[in-house]
Amino acid sequence: MSIYDLSVKNRDGSDFPISKNKGKVMLVVNTATGCGFTPQYEGLEKLYEEYHNIGLEILDFPCDQFGHQAPGTDDEIHEFCTGRYQTKFDQFKKIEVNGENEDKLFTYLKENSPKEEIKGMKNKMAMKAIMKISKTCVKENDIKWNFTKFLIDREGNVVKRYDPTYLPKDMEEDIKKII
Repeated sequence: MSIYDLSVKNRDGSDFPISKNKGKVMLVVNTATGCGFTPQYEGLEKLYEEYHNIGLEILDFPCDQFGHQAPGTDDEIHEFCTGRYQTKFDQFKKIEVNGENEDKLFTYLKENSPKEEIKGMKNKMAMKAIMKISKTCVKENDIKWNFTKFLIDREGNVVKRYDPTYLPKDMEEDIKKII
């Protein structure tokens, strides 16, 4: 199975085959609008503006599994992101990323990505605190919190998994290498 065999749901409920992004670099993110990491939308949009024209697609998946920090409808979440952070990248239907109802895309990403690396003592401490309150992270490779990011190369390989504390600007060198 390849990532291109999967499809996800657009905000309107229609199918979006991942194969539409075949040959492009993708950054897949589970997000929330009421999280301490929500300001990362600004950095994600900067990456999108800088690299979209040369092949970067950002796929944004709101998820309410972590502290109920993604309340609202799909349209309300989209309005918040486009209004507050001027996001232009694709935002999909709200999903679950862990557990029995997790989206197949996130099952695939978790099973096919390298282990996330947490850089710096401050970030390690933050992730340790997050793990104490994360109720849906039960398996080792589960998503730990909002704003976990996966970088996929043009051939559909998951090349990197970034923990929620990893800032979008710090991913730029990795993106440049594969774009």
